[in-house]
Amino acid sequence: MSTAAFPEGFIWGVSTSAFQIEGATSADGRGPSIWDTFSADRADACDHYHRYREDVRLMKDLGTAAYRFSVSWPRVFPDGTGKVNAAGLDFYDRLLDELVDAGIMPYATLYHWDLPQALEDAGGWPVRDTARHFADYAAAVFDRLGDRVDTWFTFNEPWVAAFLGYGSGVHAPGRKSAADAFRAAHHLLLAHGLGAQALRAAGATRVGAVLNISPVLTPGQVSDVGRPLSEEDADAVARIDALANRQFLEPMLRGAYPSELLPIMERAGLGHVRDGDLELIAQPIDLLGVNYYTPLVVQAQPSEPADPAFPGSEGVLFCTIPTAVTAMGWPIVPGCLTHLLRRLTAEYPDTELMITENGADFVDVVTGDGIHDVERISFIEEHLRAVRAAVTDGAKVRGFLVWTLLDNLEWADGYQRKFGLVHVDFATQRRRLKDSALWYRDVITRNGLTETRPKRPTLETVAARAGVSRATVSRVVNGEASVSPEVREAVLRVVKEIGYVPNAAARSLVTRRTNSIALVLSVPRQGGDQLTAAVVQYVTSMLEGAGKQITLMLADTAESHRRIVQHVEARLVDGVVLLPPDRGDTLAERLSRTGVPIVLLGKPAIASMMPYVDVDNTGGAKAATEHLLARGRRHIGMICGPMDLVAVQDRLDGHRIAMRQAGGQPLLALADLTRSSGAAATRRLLADQPALDAVFAASDQLAIGALQAAREAGRRVPEDLAIAGFDDIDAASATTPGLTTVRAPVAEQALALARLMLSRLEGRHTESVVLPTRLVVRDST
Repeated sequence: MSTAAFPEGFIWGVSTSAFQIEGATSADGRGPSIWDTFSADRADACDHYHRYREDVRLMKDLGTAAYRFSVSWPRVFPDGTGKVNAAGLDFYDRLLDELVDAGIMPYATLYHWDLPQALEDAGGWPVRDTARHFADYAAAVFDRLGDRVDTWFTFNEPWVAAFLGYGSGVHAPGRKSAADAFRAAHHLLLAHGLGAQALRAAGATRVGAVLNISPVLTPGQVSDVGRPLSEEDADAVARIDALANRQFLEPMLRGAYPSELLPIMERAGLGHVRDGDLELIAQPIDLLGVNYYTPLVVQAQPSEPADPAFPGSEGVLFCTIPTAVTAMGWPIVPGCLTHLLRRLTAEYPDTELMITENGADFVDVVTGDGIHDVERISFIEEHLRAVRAAVTDGAKVRGFLVWTLLDNLEWADGYQRKFGLVHVDFATQRRRLKDSALWYRDVITRNGLTETRPKRPTLETVAARAGVSRATVSRVVNGEASVSPEVREAVLRVVKEIGYVPNAAARSLVTRRTNSIALVLSVPRQGGDQLTAAVVQYVTSMLEGAGKQITLMLADTAESHRRIVQHVEARLVDGVVLLPPDRGDTLAERLSRTGVPIVLLGKPAIASMMPYVDVDNTGGAKAATEHLLARGRRHIGMICGPMDLVAVQDRLDGHRIAMRQAGGQPLLALADLTRSSGAAATRRLLADQPALDAVFAASDQLAIGALQAAREAGRRVPEDLAIAGFDDIDAASATTPGLTTVRAPVAEQALALARLMLSRLEGRHTESVVLPTRLVVRDST
């Protein structure tokens, strides 16, 4: 079979990071990092600190030419500065010797997010001195290891360190300040410049940096990059591109911040940017590492508040697109990598590129005959084809490093994410090659991909070779006892000979007689039509994309309930996606007894009854109440109801938790689903509690009614009375004043429903999904 080859000398390898694999967080004098303080998972990770020889052997067996690892700053300087910890550097000395003996080129990253906690205590990256300490650290590491490292990367993904660590607070150190995020970003860039200077002064010949770069597109551009944009959408794209990408590309490669960024930075103050900084930052680099996983998809949306990770993104909606996703929920769009590499080559033609991270989290199933991660193979293969297309067009891409070698500690997500080519049993630290590792070994051996995508053996192939029916193969695959030992042995022999990997159809054939999914809608639903419309759009799109037929069924009467149950009991559908009504009924319970896979939108009264998708109602209500308390409101009334709704009960729980922690007592008024009942409840609260200074409503409809009642009573919002809601329906941003509310992600709920349904159909273990909410602060508070 002919090969789609890569250029001669193309570098194949893998990437890892210190905190995610090393473990041994207190061994040999290592000090604590911000991640040791922030993360709940402080176990041994992959214990690479003690098992590095085994891991280097794995890389050698795979044929990798390069290994990108990171050095742990607190292992070298336990206090971030001062005296070097020689024992810490001894580990990297041993690792480098092992790599050199194996013929693997070491690529060292000096900072992959693990700032010494002592430096964070002194102010962290928002403080200028941290950049100077980094340069000292870079010089000390080079002095010990510089004779064996091919390329030095100063930083990995400074956007993540600055804006997730100091802006949104979802990464260590967990601070939430737009001003601190911009200061941190600038000082990370300054540290890159000072570090590059220190490395070159010490004798380094190849210095670079690694950026996470995501093409910024509108939904329409995802499939048509050249699609013309409205002026508003063009502004949204340019602004997010400046915040996410050019904030780091332009200072490093051109010595200036992008013009779109300066007005946003000025809000936080520019006193930290000093004369000469940009010249220092723009040190010549030999290699730009590109980490690509997924695009950023945005469009203009008036009244949309800024995302905390993107300060200055007001009026920009971050969109979810109906496409295949990884287990992280990240859209899979390989073509955007081709677009990105072409762009970087066109805009920065003198800069050599390397893909330093690309890979995916999928749910892996460990079986007796291996880990058949077909989805990961497909992901990496399609992205390699995207790289090759860009290289053919002239992109200067030097190599490709898969993220990552080992399943590891995935930062704030702990051990649940699986990005590795190698499976790690964290209880025993046993390593096992996945099919993706063996496939990648073959890619490296041939220096490329097969010209055409190999046709994988099918269920029909196995059946024909073994001389049995498709159903018999499926029974063997599913481990059913009804198949004779002789037939089972014959089928399994063929499966092994041709390398067949059972897919969803094979695992489900025995119990499934159709290829149809029922989408059952009950009306009305709390929150209006927006969620129902999204479910219909995205669930239909994803399931039809997976080859399913959708049967739309309306459950609005007792007779329709009876027909739906009969339809499902007759096995005329393979599964049911159910949108239950606002008020309790028995349909979900009756369907759960049919044995057909069912997924539910919204947590049922008995949460263990069936898998469901919901939002964190308790956490969202708690955040809204804490927001009101933080603004000095002490007499907070809550409008809640109807109380037979599980979501309302959870929102009341969240409100009560926040009030109890603040030493206050909830002031409750019951209501129904309508605006008029929200207005009536507010009138009762104002009459009963003259000192009332805030209202939290269990839904936006109730909150809009509260706004109306406040106007009627002559209470100014927010001066006299702050009001917050829950759901972020379309009307919330259009009220006067704009309504502060808790956003319940609409598209994400719909996509999670579809993914949960597919997982159930494939026979995988499934758990309910509870999505995070986000407080959207507008003028009403």
